[in-house]
Amino acid sequence: MKPTTPPCAEATIRATPEVPACAERKGWVLAAAVLGSTMAFLDESVVNVALPRIEAALDTTLPAMQWIINAYTLCISALLLIGGAAADQVGRRKIFLIGITIFAMASLGCGFAPHIAVLIVARAVQGVGAALLIPCSLALIGAAYDEKERGAAIGIWSGASAIAAGGGPLLGGWLVDHWSWRGIFLINPLLALPTLWIAIRHVPESRDASAQRGLDWPAALLAFGGLGGLVFGLIAAPRAGWGHPVVVASLALGVLLLVAFVQTERRSRAPMMPLQLFHSRTFSGITLFTLFLYGALGGALFFLPFLLIQAHGYSATAAGAVYLPFTVILGLLSRWSGGLADRFGTRVPLIVGPLITALGFALLAVVSGSTHYWAFLPPMTVVGFGMAITVAPLTTAVVNSVAERQIGVASGINNAVASVASLLFVAVLGSIALGAFGRSLDRHLVAANPSPEVRAFVDSTRQAFAPPSTQPAMSRRDRQTAQRIIAESYVETIRLVMFIAAAACFASALTAALTIGSLKEERMVARPRSS
Repeated sequence: MKPTTPPCAEATIRATPEVPACAERKGWVLAAAVLGSTMAFLDESVVNVALPRIEAALDTTLPAMQWIINAYTLCISALLLIGGAAADQVGRRKIFLIGITIFAMASLGCGFAPHIAVLIVARAVQGVGAALLIPCSLALIGAAYDEKERGAAIGIWSGASAIAAGGGPLLGGWLVDHWSWRGIFLINPLLALPTLWIAIRHVPESRDASAQRGLDWPAALLAFGGLGGLVFGLIAAPRAGWGHPVVVASLALGVLLLVAFVQTERRSRAPMMPLQLFHSRTFSGITLFTLFLYGALGGALFFLPFLLIQAHGYSATAAGAVYLPFTVILGLLSRWSGGLADRFGTRVPLIVGPLITALGFALLAVVSGSTHYWAFLPPMTVVGFGMAITVAPLTTAVVNSVAERQIGVASGINNAVASVASLLFVAVLGSIALGAFGRSLDRHLVAANPSPEVRAFVDSTRQAFAPPSTQPAMSRRDRQTAQRIIAESYVETIRLVMFIAAAACFASALTAALTIGSLKEERMVARPRSS
């Protein structure tokens, strides 16, 4: 689950000026945009809570759980900029309708998936739909509202997103506990029906007449293949071994395709990622900053439900409730944090915010062995506060780092980098976690010297990262011993993950300190741009 709004949502809106829609249609446009983006935000926030139950129900492994997240994120990462460009050229309402339809149909595929392979494929198709509908929901608002009204419309959109993201884990947990994990995907088609009706009946079509013709499909395919190759190799490595030919070939292919992506963008007349943007030291720093921060957030929040549900026996609803302080704090303070950049510049919030977030993850590592619900609320509050300080100044930093005409593409790149960060960190941390989990099991088995039945049962959890759905006949004492070994290994593994996430947040703060100028320097840069 990511913060309730993309890091550069407002920049994207400001970069798409259009003739405003007539007054009576503006409300309908906002309603369609809110409902459409709510589908994506709600789905994204509920899936993590359901992962342990999906793993048990489909009798699968941690790598498969990583692909449930990464198949979705991979498609968004590779196609997000293409989706925005297609909307400007073909028509924002048309692409929005296509995105909603794809997302809803893929959600049905997820909800009725008979086995894990179908679920992963359906999640990938969901990602394609999300890559179309998310940028369009923002662009529709930008086209319908003039500059004076746009801020209030964005505020409503952001508030609705906060409610969706905040209530998502609770709603998803309740559905998992009282019905089935499949229910979390079947919410989306119910939201899609009124969204499609409103968009067809009441939303006017809009395009950007000045947009360059043609879509950068070669670059998108190279990005998809390159990122996919890297992620496949990282996820496969713990089981097959880092020297396995498939792992080596996958990682090498991923690197080669990403190099080809850079070369293609260098020669393209209409690149989806103009490389000259990275001539700005500040923009390059912000990109690296986003990679560290959102990677840490995505990776840590992927593993948190496994700790709560598998190690401590929380229900999915209770696990979802642990997320509440994070989303509530982020939603309540996002408007307040917008003024921090005006008062202190972006450098100070982008150093302080990640440091506070790092403290929150370190606190999660410290309390990871506790079974008490209230032990997790202070760390999640700290994480939420740190991200609240960070998100709005990050938007401002992107806007200030590039020329006026490049704000839209720069903010789109920053959003794509946030998705790529989560994609890579879930894969990397998954590899680290499986290795650490196996070593922890070995230590506890040596210390406990259990019966062969216990040893066999514990060994069966190594790749699955979860107890098997069918348990062998064991005495009560042996079962308690096995459960203790597995639970303690979970705690040690996820404690390591949280400390790594804290280190990545610290790295993002260090990046901001080294690459972002002071408030005085920012104002000197902004003055010529506004003249």
